[in-house]
Amino acid sequence: MDQVVTTMDVFADFYNSIGMILSAIGAFIGLIGQYIFPINFILGIIIVFFERRNPASLWAWLLLLFFIPGIGFILYLFIGQDLRRQKRFEIKEVEDHLSSLVHLQEQNILNNELVLEEEYIRYKDMINLHLNSNKSLLTSNNTIDVYTWGKDKFSALKEDLLKAEKFIHLEYYIIKYDYLTEELFDILKNKAREGVEVRVLYDGMGGRTISKKIWKDLKSCGVKIGEFYPPFIPFMNIRINYRNHRKICVIDGQIGYVGGINISKEYIGEGKLGTWRDTHLRIVGNAVSQLQVRFALDWDYIKKENLCTMDKYYMVEYPFKIGNKKVQIVSSGPDSKWQNIRNGYLKMINEAEQRIYIQSPYIILDDSLLETLKVASLAGIDVRIMMPCQPDHPFVYWASYSYIGELIQAGAKVYTYDDGFIHSKVLTVDGLVSSVGTANMDIRSFKVNFEVNAFIYDKETTVQLEKIFEEDMKNCTEITPEIYNKRPLKVRFKESISRLLAPIL
Repeated sequence: MDQVVTTMDVFADFYNSIGMILSAIGAFIGLIGQYIFPINFILGIIIVFFERRNPASLWAWLLLLFFIPGIGFILYLFIGQDLRRQKRFEIKEVEDHLSSLVHLQEQNILNNELVLEEEYIRYKDMINLHLNSNKSLLTSNNTIDVYTWGKDKFSALKEDLLKAEKFIHLEYYIIKYDYLTEELFDILKNKAREGVEVRVLYDGMGGRTISKKIWKDLKSCGVKIGEFYPPFIPFMNIRINYRNHRKICVIDGQIGYVGGINISKEYIGEGKLGTWRDTHLRIVGNAVSQLQVRFALDWDYIKKENLCTMDKYYMVEYPFKIGNKKVQIVSSGPDSKWQNIRNGYLKMINEAEQRIYIQSPYIILDDSLLETLKVASLAGIDVRIMMPCQPDHPFVYWASYSYIGELIQAGAKVYTYDDGFIHSKVLTVDGLVSSVGTANMDIRSFKVNFEVNAFIYDKETTVQLEKIFEEDMKNCTEITPEIYNKRPLKVRFKESISRLLAPIL
């Protein structure tokens, strides 16, 4: 009898537990009905009628808000809301426009004197596109060194920093304090003590782990520090939109660096992802003044120093011949009216006749880029895309995987880099034109982050980048149609969910 009573007690407790759970669910549903759904409804109206998002992004947010209302609401507050963007960056856009016009006026004679070789005539409209939409000048008389490993880039950078005589301007998205950063900071402090002007601009999210003590130490030696879009609460910057993703260094107005490598030992292969393959450029010549304009605009927006009006920071034209590389420095961001880098990619791909090589850690494409690449593949152009074999951001990785499926079906060749992580942002076309910089092949880089790329009109550099791509293929696995079609059900599920969220990743 005791056993029967015990069993009945168990069943009673079980039913009581079920009742409590159902009551809690009912209360939650009531809460949703009473508070969250009305809030989500208002947010939905704001997104549809006031923010004027593109349809893909619009539907992604509406799905989140109405299918997982609580979580969707929180995510929207931290990474989605766009209400103050126009006000936040409208002054910056005006400053960018006016300051660029100053230097356009000074350098206009250079553009008029440039002569395009016959094979580059077809790229004249692309050159004009960047000039008209971004005030980006086509500069000549440049030399370019390409670095594919962080150690080589930092070795050259340290050497150039030690030779600086007038000024050093650094602008980086990620700066983490470790032995590599300490070495660079020691050089900067010593140069500042020597009387060299040193400025460091870092992103409030990418540099959030460095203590105020480190920055204070730099300032005490004469280094000027600027923080882009700082957090409301120290060390807790969770606003992932509108990040300054640029990586720029300008030394004495003569030497410039731009590319994918941030400042951290991770970028020399000493991080959790192991071997780190990236691409960075060292430019000497007239294009450096355009990198300096970009730095000055970003610095002035934060610090109000008006560097753009100070001629001492710009070497408008070299008095002697140093190289023959033609370069346009193109920037884009949420303060831009046009998606300048993305539009440049579109023009390059549309002009392709033989081959297109793309390296990017993320492949999340808007409809125009996706269809353009598919059309190029279907037309018989050799389209090759290289991405990592391992994710640093899982949702972004699986969203990328869904896009490459469509490209593979159209005939593109897709490779996953197996020897560590590939962070390179490179696009080459026909051995003639290439682009290297900070912009990934994804919607976030095109619309949400501040980016900068060098568009290069030079056979030698482009062929060099193509050979690097082909050498990287030796460390890759090709995702053939057979391999892609045999992917497990769980992978297909991850792709489907991530693809829905792709416009807001």
